[in-house]
Amino acid sequence: MNWQPRLLVTRHLPAPVERHLRSIFDACINPQDVSLNHAQLARAMTSYEAICPTITDSFDAALFSTPGTRVRILANFGAGLDHIDLAAAERAGIVVTNTPDAVTDATAELAILLMLMAARRAGEGERELREGRWTGWRPTHLMGQSLAGKTLGLVGFGRIAQATAAYANSLQMRIRYFSRHRARAATEMALAATPAPSLEALAAEADILSLHVPGGNETRRLVDAWLLARMKPTAILINTSRGSVVDEGALAEALRTGQIAAAGLDVYEQEPKVNPTLLACPNAVLLPHLGSSTIEARTAMGRQAAANLEAFFAGEEPPNRVV
Repeated sequence: MNWQPRLLVTRHLPAPVERHLRSIFDACINPQDVSLNHAQLARAMTSYEAICPTITDSFDAALFSTPGTRVRILANFGAGLDHIDLAAAERAGIVVTNTPDAVTDATAELAILLMLMAARRAGEGERELREGRWTGWRPTHLMGQSLAGKTLGLVGFGRIAQATAAYANSLQMRIRYFSRHRARAATEMALAATPAPSLEALAAEADILSLHVPGGNETRRLVDAWLLARMKPTAILINTSRGSVVDEGALAEALRTGQIAAAGLDVYEQEPKVNPTLLACPNAVLLPHLGSSTIEARTAMGRQAAANLEAFFAGEEPPNRVV
């Protein structure tokens, strides 16, 4: 491209990605590295040909109706798109892409990490040690659960859930899943995974219930008090999908009363704010949205976003076009 489209990158990305974007676009990278507000995004819509947003940037219908809009493509840095009104983007003729493949392994690894931390009470143990409350080894100290032989229930069975199942196989877990669409027989066979007849049945059966569904109205508070009441008292809930999928107040109550044993969360409904009732639960492992936070994954995400932009401005179909 001789002409360099103006590109706004709303947050700092790994250095190799920023260098690459600057080499092919007239790129402005948000120097404050903080979320942009609605007014700032509206100005950006009239100042740039392309924006590379993240999950912290909310693009509602009003933004896509901004008078004098120049933006032609949103190349989202990330797989999830519930922060973008896709229908409004389509009506405005603005292309939206994402980076689905790059996040798979890192997020699956984190799901397994949360399972292990919650099952083995690692968070409780670390806090005890750091706070000077550890009195030494004893046979019944902070006894947790082994994952071997336990049933992992996957809610949703897309790329990340399937990668999680592959890792769980190495821990000798039994894999069950519930999804709107049954997986291919070859996939089920490769992962030794079998479908549950309903979400309720899966919740009742699973020792670990791990959430792998997109955000949005269809899945809002999918895990509520009713579903939590169907889980075993020894069960663990894991969420690496979207915070909106869980009723956090109901979860905190289930943890407080022993209705379920533990939870491991990486996402929250009002990020970066965390429900204080969850913070008060010692049996909740809480991480600050680290799902894809490896240098390998974040660099691959940036490369994928750049490839979408390059294809679009070369007049080609972006490889990860959503609308």
